[in-house]
Amino acid sequence: MEKRSIVFCGTPDFAVPSLRALVQDKNFNVSLVITQPDRPVGRSKELTAPPVKTAALELGIPVLQPEKLNAEFATIAASIDRPDFLVVVAYGQLLSQAVLEWPLIAPINVHGSLLPRWRGASPIEHAVLHGDAETGIAVQRMVKELDAGPVLGSVSTPIGERETAIQLRQRLAPMGATLLIDVLSQPLHETPQPNDGITVCRTLSREDGRADPTTMTAERIDRMVRAFVPWPGVTTTVQGHTIKILETSLEPTAASTPLACANGTTLHLVSVQEAGKKAISGAEWARGMRS
Repeated sequence: MEKRSIVFCGTPDFAVPSLRALVQDKNFNVSLVITQPDRPVGRSKELTAPPVKTAALELGIPVLQPEKLNAEFATIAASIDRPDFLVVVAYGQLLSQAVLEWPLIAPINVHGSLLPRWRGASPIEHAVLHGDAETGIAVQRMVKELDAGPVLGSVSTPIGERETAIQLRQRLAPMGATLLIDVLSQPLHETPQPNDGITVCRTLSREDGRADPTTMTAERIDRMVRAFVPWPGVTTTVQGHTIKILETSLEPTAASTPLACANGTTLHLVSVQEAGKKAISGAEWARGMRS
């Protein structure tokens, strides 16, 4: 098989296994990595490179970080031969038709759900939030409509009863890398997505993490915590105090304190944090509230 040329677009940790898999496979040549610009991170606002940039530099691959790829695409395309494949894994920008038509063979996306369920920017978090029994990876040919392209391959996995979005993402990332290599190593076989079963999820915001125990059940808030920690995080107000909820349980533990929720349900706060303070156990926080 003649080496296929790849331009890779990706940003977070989730994309790194796919990049490494392509570089390690003798059938592919990753000629360029495009990722998001370095961003301020944490309280110190220290400028930090995205994980894909760090991996690409370690692997000796040229890196570009356009603020808006669509706006700078003509300049980029003029400086490099057209690739066989454009591979996009959690890049974080919507791509124009001109970008999608750039590769000689196809634009390819590794998506963290079983399409057409959870098209959009936060499929892993929404699978946990909605209590899905299973999820997986879909590799699709990209089209202009977001995550609506024909599926080239998929693999499913059950979601653990207490699995968090962080844990699930860590499992799905290498599965995506393996599936990507399998798909690109043979002729592309396209399966159109069905018209039923389509669900869409948007980019998460802090408001999504606002929990209201007076209207939400314990199970709902528990799923929010497993889906949204660390980002966008989950906050609530108890006796006038706004706290971050870091860990919960549906059963009492030695470290927890109970929180009454809707429909007579009870959530057990295992770890919480008030603004400007360190994280502590729910039990310790409750003792402080009583003192």
